[in-house]
Amino acid sequence: MKLAPLLLLPFLLAACSESPPPPAAPKLVRTLKVGAGDTATADAQRAYSGEVRARIETTLGFRIAGKIIERRVDAGTRVKAGEVLARLDPTDAGLQATQAEAQRALAAADLARYRDLRAKNYISASALDARETTFKAAEAQASLAKNQASYTTLVADRAGVIGLVLAEPGQVVSSGQAVFRLAPDGEREIAIAIPEGEVRGFKLGQAAEVTFWATSGAAAKPVVGQLREISPVADPVTRTYAARVSLKDADPLLPLGMSASVRFPSATPGATRLLVPLTAIFQQGNQPAVWRVMQSGTPGGGADNTVSLQAISVAEFTERGAVVVGGLAGGEQIVAAGVNLLTAGEKVRIVAAAAAKQ
Repeated sequence: MKLAPLLLLPFLLAACSESPPPPAAPKLVRTLKVGAGDTATADAQRAYSGEVRARIETTLGFRIAGKIIERRVDAGTRVKAGEVLARLDPTDAGLQATQAEAQRALAAADLARYRDLRAKNYISASALDARETTFKAAEAQASLAKNQASYTTLVADRAGVIGLVLAEPGQVVSSGQAVFRLAPDGEREIAIAIPEGEVRGFKLGQAAEVTFWATSGAAAKPVVGQLREISPVADPVTRTYAARVSLKDADPLLPLGMSASVRFPSATPGATRLLVPLTAIFQQGNQPAVWRVMQSGTPGGGADNTVSLQAISVAEFTERGAVVVGGLAGGEQIVAAGVNLLTAGEKVRIVAAAAAKQ
């Protein structure tokens, strides 16, 4: 009976000699630097490509139907007021004018005879009135046919640039059908397209800065603009909203179609607006936050590669990310993904920082 404790002694010594299990390896996380690459300022992201357009674009067409026999201008041609743009076959219009003139001459001859008869009291006054009415109708019809004969020539009603040609010689067009699109000389605007996820952040009258690609460079000075119009309906194909930015003190002869970049500065001067990926947001009830990676030299101290939760203020959520206006500063490093698996003070291993690109 006394041998039992002695037999158990080797097993107890072996158990005591076993080392404790190694600590779990720090979790791997992907980080990014705030204010660089995809987290550049939100103002820098609010830049859109566009092109120069005329504020008013006129569609030109013939006032009568007919077959086009001549087109004198092409797309991009600068025209003057009164310049001939195209012609219709005048044969039919000329025949109609000749017929109407013959009817007018016949009515005039009848009226002259009826006046002579009335003077001799051979007819009643009402019979003469009927011939007077017939003559006036024939005269009006002749004038109308003469005018329509002149409508076989299409002229520019103002100076400008032909933006689009919509009909060709040999084509039969109806009355009023569009043949040319004319961009008159005058006020110029920039046409842009705003994604549907960002359109709510814009207001009519909002200030803009316009830079033309053809004059880009260190010496290029942005042109002051203003958001004048936003389409209430999205394009069914691109799912974007067409918008127009008016230009202040711009050259009225600015070439149409020139590429431009439109930037919308922050509505709050001096405010820091940083774009943070949605995957980096850790939601604490109604309070959004991010995991900040503490390293040597990080404000607030802490061991290298430990994480701490930092509350932030978000102005808006967009397709590109969350626009942060408080709680973060440029240059800080935050966890970009896997935020729901971390705890405060936990040490992490960094996979790679996001590449900085503007």
